[in-house]
Amino acid sequence: MKLSKTTSRVTLGTVFVAAYVVVATSSWTVEPAPAEPIAHEAGEMESTSQRLKGGLIECASPNPELAHELARDIARSLANRASRASMVLYDRTTDTSCAYGADKHYDSASIVKPIILGALLLARSDHLSEDEQELAREMIVSSDNDATYTLWDSVGTENIQEFLDKAGMEDTILDEAGLMGLTQVTARDQATLLELLTGEDNSVLNAEERAYILGLMRNVQEDQRWGAPAGAPSGAAVQVKNGWLQRSERVKDPWDSGDWKVNSMGAFTGRAYDYGLVVLTENNRVPEGESPGVGWDYGMETIERVAKAVHRDLYPDRTPAAAGSPGRR
Repeated sequence: MKLSKTTSRVTLGTVFVAAYVVVATSSWTVEPAPAEPIAHEAGEMESTSQRLKGGLIECASPNPELAHELARDIARSLANRASRASMVLYDRTTDTSCAYGADKHYDSASIVKPIILGALLLARSDHLSEDEQELAREMIVSSDNDATYTLWDSVGTENIQEFLDKAGMEDTILDEAGLMGLTQVTARDQATLLELLTGEDNSVLNAEERAYILGLMRNVQEDQRWGAPAGAPSGAAVQVKNGWLQRSERVKDPWDSGDWKVNSMGAFTGRAYDYGLVVLTENNRVPEGESPGVGWDYGMETIERVAKAVHRDLYPDRTPAAAGSPGRR
């Protein structure tokens, strides 16, 4: 891959995305129930499910105690949260996985951006121009929407769809009106993307291309390093991409007015680490008379509750990285 020094810049745009579609929703609250271990013969994978209102958290691991703890603690982290959430965890080191609402569709917001970059690399046959490299940096590191739409239009939806097909992201649906932030994604597909980027399969992107995307995600600006990295081990290399958008006031269903969509995906690598976490949320409400940021903060808190539980259970003896919530820009 021939990546040359970048020479051009684009003007930073807003990270706000106004959506003009209607999604019918209703309020709900998750409630933990006792974990339900599924017995297996010795030496086999142990699976545990934790029932929540709206579905099951399902965890599997060769370590039965770890599977049980993860299912229990993820349930506790989501208990009494008014927003809806889905999550997927994979850990290659411990051969552990968890999923909750993994196939439910959400507005992508900015977590679609690594997909766009993957499609661009696939379409350009190992070569990006200096302008494309600078636009890619602005898109991932700064989450700039103007840069994103320039690349979205340049690569084209046919090439983006080709990337999705090759990557096995079968449930990701591009918005027909061309609004990148309204791409419909699932936690399972986003985890598939993280596994592709951190794996060794060269059939979609080669090692240099994968490292290029991860390098940009590793250098996301400080005020956007919230969410999945919260509580991560200090020795892990953290690659993150977050996304957030607020529903337009023009929607017909009053429930959607002011509703925040807040998503986070992170890959944790280096040393003995090789795992990924995706948490998607919606219906992060803004109470009447409150600042719009209240809904955004609520979604971020929901994600970080899950993330801290996951990191703590996977690696309880590792010192957590300094992880906070620096806020929006």
